[in-house]
Amino acid sequence: MSEHIFEVGDRVQLTDAKGKMHTITLQLNQEWHTHNGWLVHNDLIGKSEGVVVETTGGLKFLAFKPLLGDYVLAMPRGATIVYPKDAAMILGIADIAPGSRVLEAGVGSGALSISLLRAVGNSGSVDSFEKREEFAVIAEKNIRQYFGERPANWSLQLGSVQDHDHQIKYDRVVLDMLAPWECVDMASDVLEPGGVFISYVATTTQLSQTAEAIKSSGNFTEPESSETIVRGWHHEGLAVRPQHRMIAHTAFLIMARRLAPGTIALARRRRPSKGADGINEIEA
Repeated sequence: MSEHIFEVGDRVQLTDAKGKMHTITLQLNQEWHTHNGWLVHNDLIGKSEGVVVETTGGLKFLAFKPLLGDYVLAMPRGATIVYPKDAAMILGIADIAPGSRVLEAGVGSGALSISLLRAVGNSGSVDSFEKREEFAVIAEKNIRQYFGERPANWSLQLGSVQDHDHQIKYDRVVLDMLAPWECVDMASDVLEPGGVFISYVATTTQLSQTAEAIKSSGNFTEPESSETIVRGWHHEGLAVRPQHRMIAHTAFLIMARRLAPGTIALARRRRPSKGADGINEIEA
């Protein structure tokens, strides 16, 4: 059957006229109850995405299968998730594509793992590491539910990533942890020349320490950092204006590429910023 037809076991996102969303999992002969009647699951099974369904009380909903962003925002959480806007940037900046071999450390609730597994495809692989068992349990459940099974090209190991004996080389190292600077040497060892190191950090202190560790290692290009800010817009006829609420800072991304062994990175020619060495203007 077409992937755009609702089947038993599918998750369905129901959106009412006010934009409020509900998610159900289709089961034979089950009912979903609202404040105004109920919806029989059988009425959706076999229907196409994008249909309007109605409860016994006349309440109408638009029905779609959830997009990835909808799924990760609604799934159970242990740790804070990597938001869809940041996951999309990680995939783009790090150039994660079908066939990529990815090492991921800090699985959290599994949101980024799902994006990575979709990006690498069946020909790639994702090896994930998580220190906290309770997070690993939640992540595995979320990932199994999203794919319908445990992906064959995904491994999940408990413990600190830098304490493992890594036997293979990777194309990408993706970190989401409190102290990614502690893993820079490990990343140097496991990355292929030209491979990408990218880390998701929440604070400027973490960003600074990670950047300095990358520079000190001598094995990477000059690190580049960014944050992603998304602002929605309202549009009704000629009345077009930005929304009052926006998804602003969630985290910083810092990225660098692995140099060939024995290569010394070219020094960036630029004037030093005031305070770069921890000395303020008065002391200077």
